[in-house]
Amino acid sequence: MPDPTVTEKQVLDALRTVQEPELHRDLVSLDFIQDIRINGRDVSFSVTLTTPACPLKDQIKDESEKAIRDLVPGVQRIDIAFNARVRADKRIQDKINLPIKTIVAVGSGKGGVGKSTVSVNLAVGLAQYGAKVGLLDADIYGPNIPTLMGVQELPPPDGEKMVPVLAYGVRVMSMGFLVGAEEALVWRGPMIHSALRQLLTEVVWGELDYLIVDLPPGTGDAQLSVAQLVPLTGGIVVTTPQLLSVSDARRGVTAFRKLGVPVLGIVENMSGDIFGRGGGERAAAEMGVPFLARIPLDARVSELGDEGRPPVTVEEELESKLAFLGLARSVAAAISVHQFQEDGKGR
Repeated sequence: MPDPTVTEKQVLDALRTVQEPELHRDLVSLDFIQDIRINGRDVSFSVTLTTPACPLKDQIKDESEKAIRDLVPGVQRIDIAFNARVRADKRIQDKINLPIKTIVAVGSGKGGVGKSTVSVNLAVGLAQYGAKVGLLDADIYGPNIPTLMGVQELPPPDGEKMVPVLAYGVRVMSMGFLVGAEEALVWRGPMIHSALRQLLTEVVWGELDYLIVDLPPGTGDAQLSVAQLVPLTGGIVVTTPQLLSVSDARRGVTAFRKLGVPVLGIVENMSGDIFGRGGGERAAAEMGVPFLARIPLDARVSELGDEGRPPVTVEEELESKLAFLGLARSVAAAISVHQFQEDGKGR
């Protein structure tokens, strides 16, 4: 008597026992399983994740394979393909007519904590995982993103709209492209608001999974303007480990909350050696927000920044490079969880 072939129902029933580790629901009810193909005892299917930077892809793959082998008799070959579809923050389309799925602001309570370096490596890291990413330098007074990304000027405009420059797979826009390197901007709130509106809405961003916005340090007009102009999917606060910086980081978290921006978490930058370590993690615990990453103090990060080479792009196995890539995965996961929860509320 010939062996019966595997059925699609058997495969789906097995995958119903596999939970997405962060969303805490099974892969089938989340509608993550697509394109099931069965050839005798060979099974193939795809899993559609909520981000290409999913930190737990290998775990999902291993648990899916085990579930099928344990619960579907006689299976021989199992092929699993992965793709991703980032959940869109629906409020963005409701307010600005741009095909941007999520917008994440990176801020700090004070200057000198490496916020722009974190923004650059977060954006490039997400792009390296396969996401479509834009990077907006909203630090009107000190636009450092062009230097850190190794770019100097914009491409020709598309009609009346500016075209961002493409660097390391990221679409980049900055006030630094529009004013001289030595020019000091002395602007009040209305002028800042107008400039940021142009940089956000009068740019051909194209389709983006993530737009990372590098805010100026502190809690002033620029932060308020960005929050008023577009719905922010989440905010990240960067600090160094010292007590004073951590105190400022707490103010950064409070400012995001007052503006109605969900806080995705805190990043401790320049950790170790002369600055100590652990201050950012303690602040995150005290404020009740996630601790996203600890980036070690590394002279190579500064050197590479001056060269316009984000550490995540170099072949060297730098500890800081691995930490920045870990940050990209943590942020992508935090956004996925947040969007899933908000969709569940019917936003």
